[in-house]
Amino acid sequence: MRLGLMAVPVAFFALFFAYPVTAIVGRGLKAGGDWQFGRIGDVLARPDILDVLWFTTWQALASTALTLLIALPGAYVFARFDFPGKQVLRAVVTVPFVLPTVVVGTAFLALLGRGGLLDELWGVRLDTTVWAILLAHVFFNYAVVVRTVGGLWSQLDLRQEEAARVLGAGRFAAFRRVTLPALAPAVAAAALMVFLFTFTSFGVVQILGGPAYSTLEVEVYRQTAQLLDLPTAAVLTLVQFAAVGGILAVHAATVRRRERALKLVDPAQTSRRPRGAGQWALLGGVLLTALLLILLPLGVLVERSLDGAGGYGFGYYEALQSVGAGGSSTFLVPPLEAVGNSLRYALVATLIALVIGGLAAAALTRRAGRLVRGFDALLMLPLGVSAVTVGFGFLITLDKPPLDLRTSWILVPLAQALVGVPFVVRTMLPVLRAVDDRLREAAAVLGASPLRAWREVDLPLVRRAVLVAAGFAFAVSLGEFGATVFIARPDNPTLPVAVARLLGRSGELNYGQAMALSTILMLVCAVSLLLLERIRTDRSGEF
Repeated sequence: MRLGLMAVPVAFFALFFAYPVTAIVGRGLKAGGDWQFGRIGDVLARPDILDVLWFTTWQALASTALTLLIALPGAYVFARFDFPGKQVLRAVVTVPFVLPTVVVGTAFLALLGRGGLLDELWGVRLDTTVWAILLAHVFFNYAVVVRTVGGLWSQLDLRQEEAARVLGAGRFAAFRRVTLPALAPAVAAAALMVFLFTFTSFGVVQILGGPAYSTLEVEVYRQTAQLLDLPTAAVLTLVQFAAVGGILAVHAATVRRRERALKLVDPAQTSRRPRGAGQWALLGGVLLTALLLILLPLGVLVERSLDGAGGYGFGYYEALQSVGAGGSSTFLVPPLEAVGNSLRYALVATLIALVIGGLAAAALTRRAGRLVRGFDALLMLPLGVSAVTVGFGFLITLDKPPLDLRTSWILVPLAQALVGVPFVVRTMLPVLRAVDDRLREAAAVLGASPLRAWREVDLPLVRRAVLVAAGFAFAVSLGEFGATVFIARPDNPTLPVAVARLLGRSGELNYGQAMALSTILMLVCAVSLLLLERIRTDRSGEF
């Protein structure tokens, strides 16, 4: 049964991930048909490469720690408190997840750079410093912690912690001994995703870090696109691959020891209005954090999309409806068509990610040996391998029958689904593993088949996790840029690709159109997530 569930995800990753990445590495490390492994030592001995490796590692650790510090209170507030505007705010904090990194970098540059808000108010500039990079990373990943940890937290039975307090434990001791161990797998999963995203950071570091800072992802792009040095790029891809694989192995070994069956309840039973000055102060602090960290950069995008040469208006939005507005030949079609393209691609990618990720999560539900643990690590590798490498790999491998997909529309959703699957797995797995095995055994004793037992026992408990996973997959598909930029057709661009093309051209009109498209992308995401919240609460109570 388990091997049957694993078959489809393994085939999917082998064909659309392992094969393209291996092909790119082979081109970089082969000469005359022979492998040149000596190039690995030569590249890693270079001082500039060692500096890149060190900065990549420590900034990812710092970004992860800072994100957990800032976002865990938000996860608690969304899980335990009921307050007006909760659904809207939860959708808003997820919006940064879909924004192209180049746009977010530009927004933070407007806040922290020359002529930005801090510069105008206090004469302080943070661009070209590591603080700008760290803040932008928290902006991106805040929702990962809030959704992943808060999703499980909202389903933990309050009576377990209350029982510990009745037995004499203080509030903190009850949390440390009862709630924290139950949340550990979800916290670890969130930390893992944040670390992998920041470890492979590209657009944020390139824009905000300046020439002084470079991650492995930035260096791979520089060596490939600017210096045409495929051997160095191949070595860095292998290093990134090995580092991510090691991290995932450690994660699997440590989290497995902390997993246990939990008593899950309807979130409506655990959510209530804040009580006392302390809880109201915590709610106020979380709202203020969301205002400063999330809404302020997004407000900059909206303001710039409306600030035209003749004053505030919708001129940039109107220009999106025509090809070559202002003499520009950036697109073969009106830029506004990118909205429909992105929605169609994202919906297909979400369906693919849910099928592949759902089968994988079901296969990983019970503890198993090394083979299954290795499969678990494999599912996370697309988050840690250069999207540049994957995009180039698609172009050079999927170009011959029976898989000549270069001109097919399905190529873009396939690339987007690679990034969406890890979020589906990491969102569903903690909840699936928390289901008491005795419920499944009771269903089997009563004559239920494995499929019916899953439908009657697992599905009702994980339905909310499936909807959260769908939201994540849809969001990351809308915002995926690294691989899509190489495979999206000129006559069918996605929103992130369209924004990047506009930002890559000089002129006030192109820049304004980029901000307008970014605002549209932000609004599309917010509306989609708000609808998801509405469907979830209508069907199963507050999440």
